[in-house]
Amino acid sequence: MSPQEANAYMQEKMNFVPRMFKVINQIAPPAGQTFADFYTTIMGNGALPGKTKELIFMAVGVSYCSPRCIVHVIPAIEGGATNEEIFEAAAVGMVAAGFVPNGPGIPYAFEYAAKCMDIAAKYRAGEAWEYLPQPKFDRGVY
Repeated sequence: MSPQEANAYMQEKMNFVPRMFKVINQIAPPAGQTFADFYTTIMGNGALPGKTKELIFMAVGVSYCSPRCIVHVIPAIEGGATNEEIFEAAAVGMVAAGFVPNGPGIPYAFEYAAKCMDIAAKYRAGEAWEYLPQPKFDRGVY
């Protein structure tokens, strides 16, 4: 499997390709395929729809102020999440931040909730979006 095939497989199975896997797939494409299969097993439709699971993941990212977790807004959108659903999930994560032991607190999580909405708006408009600045060691594989 080529890196491009691994990226395409992840896109098909997961509705997005995490940045770290764009790098990993350059080195070990089977790892990306295996991860995508695992991810789909957990995050795919089951008792809860996959869209809901992605919104939960995104809300956890808001509550912990994790930029790598809020990117799950993308597969949530691909799963059919509306802006209202994204906002409500992000708001729950923001409130939860006030209860995370030694966590960031609501004021900091608010910025992450707002970032979820920003990513969603840009993604829906087909514009460039970013959840983190590109790493300085970028070798053109992102």
